[in-house]
Parts: sequence; C-alpha cells; structure tokens
Amino acid sequence: MRAPQYPSLYQINTRVWLTRLSRTLDRPAKLDDIPDAELDRLGRMGVDWIWLLSVWQTGLTGQKISRGHPQWRREFAETLPDLRDEDIPGSGFAISRYCVHRDLGGDAALARLRERLRQRGLRLMLDFVPNHTALDHHWVEDHAEYYIAGTELDLVEEPHNYTWVRGEGGDRLLAHGRDPCFDGWPDTLQLNYGNRDLQAAMLDELVRIAGQCDGVRCDMAMLVLPEVFQRTWGIAAEPFWPMATHHVRERFPHFCFMAEVYWDLEWTLQQQGFDYAYDKRLYDRLREGNARLVRAHFSAALDYQDKLARFLENHDEPRAAAAFGPGKDSAAAVLTYLAPGLRFFHEGQFEGYRKRISPHLGRGPDEVPNAGVQRFYERLLDVLQRPAARQGQWQLLECVPAFDGDGSFHNFIAWTWQLPGDQRLLVAVNFSAHPGQCYVQLSFPELERGEWLLTDLLGDARYQRDADELQSSGLYLNVAGWQSHAFEVSPRCGP
Repeated sequence: MRAPQYPSLYQINTRVWLTRLSRTLDRPAKLDDIPDAELDRLGRMGVDWIWLLSVWQTGLTGQKISRGHPQWRREFAETLPDLRDEDIPGSGFAISRYCVHRDLGGDAALARLRERLRQRGLRLMLDFVPNHTALDHHWVEDHAEYYIAGTELDLVEEPHNYTWVRGEGGDRLLAHGRDPCFDGWPDTLQLNYGNRDLQAAMLDELVRIAGQCDGVRCDMAMLVLPEVFQRTWGIAAEPFWPMATHHVRERFPHFCFMAEVYWDLEWTLQQQGFDYAYDKRLYDRLREGNARLVRAHFSAALDYQDKLARFLENHDEPRAAAAFGPGKDSAAAVLTYLAPGLRFFHEGQFEGYRKRISPHLGRGPDEVPNAGVQRFYERLLDVLQRPAARQGQWQLLECVPAFDGDGSFHNFIAWTWQLPGDQRLLVAVNFSAHPGQCYVQLSFPELERGEWLLTDLLGDARYQRDADELQSSGLYLNVAGWQSHAFEVSPRCGP
C-alpha cells in the first residue's frame, strides 16, 4: 500500500504516557508494557506517524537544573498543583546520549515497539536535537572542541548565556545552547557548527538514529543554517542539512525529516532536504482570527504547501481548546487539517484538554475530556481517512458576495478535494464569530446537468442543488459564526 500524499502525525509525550500506564500496573512502565490494544486504537484513528517525544537518555545535571529553576518551577506548578520533584525528570531536549533512556527499557525495547507499530501500518518518528547537548554529554570531556567556548568577558556581559563546566581535564567556560532571540537554555551546551569534525559526529549520530526509526523531528532546525549560525555566534559554518539529509537517505531512502522552523525559513529547509517544515505562520494567523490572511496563506504554490506540517497545538504551544476557545477551535481545526500538508496532532487534543505539559515533566494533570470536542474530532478524523483527503487534488475556491453590500463573504474560506470518479469533497469555513453569507464558485467540471447532493460530513446538513444553478451562481451558503462544512458532493440518483 503506497503512503498517502497527505499523511497524519500524532505526537505523544512518552514519559507522561508511561507514567499514566504505571498507575494501572502498580510499577514503573516501560515501552514493552504498552498494550497492543493501545496501538490498535492509534491505528484506528487513521494516523500514519507516531512521534514519541523524549525517548533519549537524559542526565542528572539537567534534571537538577529543571527542578531548581524558579521560573520553570512556577510553570510546572501551574500544570501540577501537587507537583513533586519526581515529576520533573528534566527536559527531553537536554540529551546526554542518543540511546533510549534506561527507564524506558533501552534500545531493544524501542525496536520491539517499532515492530509492533509497523505491523499496524504506523511509522515511528523520534527527536533529533542538532543545536545543543546536555551539560553532562560525554563530548564535554572527550571533545570539548565540539562546543562553543566563552571568555571571562562573555561571562561578565552575558552570565545567562555561559557556564563553567567541570571535567577531568579542567574547568571549561562554554556557551549554553540558545535561540538568538532569547537567553540560553541553562541545561544545555551549544554545539559549534563551524567545526567540521562536529558536523561529522552529528551526522554519525543521525545515521544511527535513522536505523531506529522512520523519521526525525529536528528541534529548532534553522539554528544551524550557516546564515543563522553566523549571525548568532559570529562563526562561519558549512551547510549541514543538505549533506545530512542526502547522506541518511543513501542508507535509508524513505527516511523522513521534519523541521521545527520559524522566521520564514520554511522554504529554505524544504529546499535543503526536509520533507516537512512547521507551518507556524498559519497557526499565528488562525490565532489572530483574520480570514483574509489565512486565505492568502492558502494561495501559496502547492509544492510549498504540500511540505508544511500543520498543527493547532504541540508541546511548545498552548492547548488548542484553551488558546482558541469554543467554536473558533473547531473552525481552526478544519482549516488546519483539511488543507494540504502533514496533519500534525498532539496527544490530548482530541479530548479537548486545556493544560499544556512541559517537556521537562514526566507526569500530566488529570483532566476530564470534553465530550463535544471528542465528537467533533471523531467526525474530522473520519473525513481525513477518505481517499480524496489523503490522495486527492486540492484547489482553493473563490467566495463572492451573496448580496450587494454584504461584506461577510470575506470571512469564508473554501476549497475542494477531488479524485477521478465520484470522490469529491467541498470544504467551507466561516472563520468569523458572526453569521455570514456567500456564493462559492465551484470547480467541478462534472456539474453539467442533473441534481447534486451535498452531504455534510461534519454535521447533519444535507442539500440538493441543481447543476445549472451551481454552475451559474455557485453554491449559496448561510453559515453561523465559526461554523464549517465538509460536503461530500455526489450526483443524485433515483427519484
């Protein structure tokens, strides 16, 4: 069975998942303890990829920093009012070694889980953190030259960006890993991409990871681009990603690369070998609630849109139910997930959970699922499993005024999915809090004669329309605020 053109991905916080499972086992759970029934459930949801967050070995140094950092600690306590030190294993992005954490069962347990996923048609994605390592990574002792060193003046001027690291060879002043727009991450050390030996070592790590999974999500992938690295550190670097993606695919031809990327660098990373790049611009425009900007975003060429990873929440962003609110969250979900690209979901999203869980935590809060949100996602996931939405041809449609002087048509965004034969979907969203009307200009060449049925797969609406009317005027819609339709369009048969 060939892979769908538009797959879905489901992100799971592995440590939180296993902590929850541990309660039923009355002992610490490992990857081997994940029941087959749970994997079957994931398969039935229609997702293609499982991204297991935070499976790699982390160290005690990072854990100590996470537990003692006052600002982080306040954030953790907001998530878990009954917070305990043991709930804070440390950030899954402060990696001390790319081997599966011993508490999860090690590399062998991951290999067995991967095989169980494969049997269900599910592919495995893991983390790759190119920019930095944990403070207690063995390279600090063995290859200090892999890191960016600081001076006493650096420490005086930017004490939050540098730290002394003790080692058998003496103390070293090294830079924390960082995004140039923010202070350094105090549980990490910055890798030096101006060092070719470091690039070769990171490539070796990446090849080894590629033997354990089917794809990687590359954390803050734009930070190692030469122009960004030069701007941040004043050090010239050779391009890493074109070489890395090419080299890995020589060994693993179908390996998938997904980039966490910001600053309008999505196309740059797509051109350097990434299959998908985060679509933060769409997310921000949906949060803003501006339908015109969202529609403009969807006017981009398909060779760009097809390689965007579209999401409403993840471990970095607030929960969609909390960030968007009732009504707007479902409208934003239809716009996000019935568009082209990779459909990127987050554990807890389908239940309407409202509390974000930091990747420093190993336990999540107990929340009551929202039944309305669950019903909505059940229907949306059913639509996403239809062949037209997974393999079809996508086309953005024009929406025009229904009446003179009525500007509410500007709030509508509509498109079609088509496959040869009778597989047609028409998606239309009133992305506004107010009721609106419009005519959607249809593009189905088959609408030449007869009667056509439009059956809403997200609701209960069912319309019968004459082909001449649809061709001449378009489809008239009168839609409440934040409401969406995903119509199956089919010829009416019989009387």
